[in-house]
Amino acid sequence: MVVTTVELPGITLVSRGKVRDIFRVGGDLLIVATDRISAFDVVLPDGIPDKGAVLTGLSAFWFERFTGVIANHLVTTDPGQFPEELAGYRRTLEGRAMLVRRAEPLPVECIVRGYIAGSAWREYRADGKVSGQKLPAGLRQAEMLPEPLFTPSTKAASGHDENISYDRMTNIVGDAAARVVRDAALRIYSEAAQYARERGIIIADTKFEFGFSDGAIMLIDEALTPDSSRFWDLAEYDVGISPPSFDKQFVRDYLETLDWNKTPPGPALPAEVIAGTARRYREAFRRLTGFELPASG
Repeated sequence: MVVTTVELPGITLVSRGKVRDIFRVGGDLLIVATDRISAFDVVLPDGIPDKGAVLTGLSAFWFERFTGVIANHLVTTDPGQFPEELAGYRRTLEGRAMLVRRAEPLPVECIVRGYIAGSAWREYRADGKVSGQKLPAGLRQAEMLPEPLFTPSTKAASGHDENISYDRMTNIVGDAAARVVRDAALRIYSEAAQYARERGIIIADTKFEFGFSDGAIMLIDEALTPDSSRFWDLAEYDVGISPPSFDKQFVRDYLETLDWNKTPPGPALPAEVIAGTARRYREAFRRLTGFELPASG
C-alpha cells in the first residue's frame, strides 16, 4: 500500500511538506512520513512503497544511537504510546509516525560532507572552494575529502537553498548555537559514516536540522535517511563518477532523460523506476539497522 496523504479528522494539521504531514497533538507534534517523493523541488504524482516507513525507522534508529551526543525531539514511534486522541488512527500511523517535542527550528540547515559531490562539486569546479572554504587542488568527483566539511545553508521558502559560510551562519544564529550544532553535526556524521561503511554504505554527505526546545538545542526533523543523505554502495563506489546510490538519485537520473522543465506538475514514474527506488530504500534500511522492513499491508 502506498500512502501519499494522511488525513486525521479532528487532529489539527499544522503543515504538509514535500514528504511529511505534521499535526499538533497537545503540546507535541506528530510527524507522519508519507510515501511521497520529490525531485528538483517538485512533488511527483507517484509514491514509493514503504518510503515513509524507511524514513521513520531510520530516523528513530539514529536518534537513539546518538542521544549521548545531543538531545533530540523524539518522544516515541509506538502508536500504542501515542495520546488517546490518536487511538483510532493507530493502524494508519503504524511504522510511519513520530511523536516529537515541539521546537523552534534554527533558520539554517547543517550539512556535513565527507565526499565531494552534488552542489559542492559544482562549487569546487568553479573556484576551488565549498561554502567559502578552500579545498586542495586536483580533487575528482566523488573523492573523499581530507576531513569532513561542515557547510551550512539557508532555508529557502521557495526555490533552492543557498550554501553559506560558517561566519555567515554565526551572524544568523549566534556564535554559541553555531558551535554547538557544528560540533554535533560533525561528530554524528563521522561516527555514522564509519558505522555505515562497515555495512557497505558510504554516507557521502548528509543534512541535519536543529532547534531550540525549553532553551536547549536538540536534533530535530529526520536523521541520516536516504532523503536527507547521499548514500552510495561501497561495492560500486569509484572516484571520478557519480556512484550508484540508495537515495532518490535513481529517480532524478530517470527524470533527466525526459523532456521536462522541472516545474509542476511532475511526470509519472514507470513501474520499474518506482520498484527500483523502493528496493534501494529498503536495502539501505536493512543494511543500517540489521532488520528487514516489515512488508506493508
